[in-house]
Amino acid sequence: MMANKQLKETAAVAKNGNERVPLLSIRNLHVWFELRRFGFGHAGYVRAVDGVSLDLKQGEAIAIVGESGCGKSSLMKTILGLHKPTKGEVLYNGQDINETGSKGMKWYRSQVGYVQQDPFGALPPFMSLERILEEPLIVNGVTDKQERRDRIYKVMEEVKLTPQAEFLPKFPHQISGGQQQRIVIARAMILNPKMIIADEPVSMLDASVRVEILKLLRGLQESHELGVMYITHDLSTVRYFSERIFVMYAGQLVEKAGVDDILARQLHPYSEALLAATSDPDADNALTFKEVPPGEPPSLVKPPTGCRFHPRCPHAMPGLCDVTMPPEFEPTPNHYSMCWLHDPDKN
Repeated sequence: MMANKQLKETAAVAKNGNERVPLLSIRNLHVWFELRRFGFGHAGYVRAVDGVSLDLKQGEAIAIVGESGCGKSSLMKTILGLHKPTKGEVLYNGQDINETGSKGMKWYRSQVGYVQQDPFGALPPFMSLERILEEPLIVNGVTDKQERRDRIYKVMEEVKLTPQAEFLPKFPHQISGGQQQRIVIARAMILNPKMIIADEPVSMLDASVRVEILKLLRGLQESHELGVMYITHDLSTVRYFSERIFVMYAGQLVEKAGVDDILARQLHPYSEALLAATSDPDADNALTFKEVPPGEPPSLVKPPTGCRFHPRCPHAMPGLCDVTMPPEFEPTPNHYSMCWLHDPDKN
């Protein structure tokens, strides 16, 4: 109970502007999953997240970008409180969420909306849309039926599903994929959260619908001053949504910068490869194939020594990149890269 009270008091201080703390802070986060062989005990760890640090400010949108298996989902689930950190901290308004107890965690989760990748899989097929939106309110103690209905109608209007009376009796299979994702967003917004985590929110939708959903999320972020973490593998969409980009590879953040900076000039070779593999909307370049590094991402059970990208990197320096993990360099202001190419002592 005390931890829950501390979380609320710290949030109020941050809101009043008397203390400048980020909405969300990740500090040296490690999330390792133990492997066990039947009858033989311990068999190592999957190092899904391995030393990640970042901040998310109130009203800011950031993107976590990387290919499948890089650790994005494990990072997201740890922020949601579904995984416990092996090491490090997840701080919400300066308080460690894993030290708040069950009541504090329940309150924290009411402050964090979650938009899933697959809208149909995220919605219970046996519930009407009204019941889906009402459920979080009931769980979080909104007992007045009229208040619940008013909040449902308001959030339906915000996600542009009107007239509400026509949609609410329907079940998920009776509406389109784009409308399903709007319901997922409405459910994430129903408790008036301060932060939204959007996990590949448009990857399962038709191309014609993706821009509409991204614009909707951006509009909600601005009107409610939400902190938004957008998780994706597609760099082609982040320029329309995010202010800062964090590039993730093999459990680590290898490059961090503002969206314009990183799209104009990628400092880490993996970021270059990721952008090269992104589809180009320009019809003149539709049949142009760009060179990308060969090979596959490394195993997170036994990652390479040194820089984790060095087995695929065209700029790898033997005796350095394959031996010693690079620290985080800042070659230009507020643009960070974990790459020995930017070591000022070697330039």
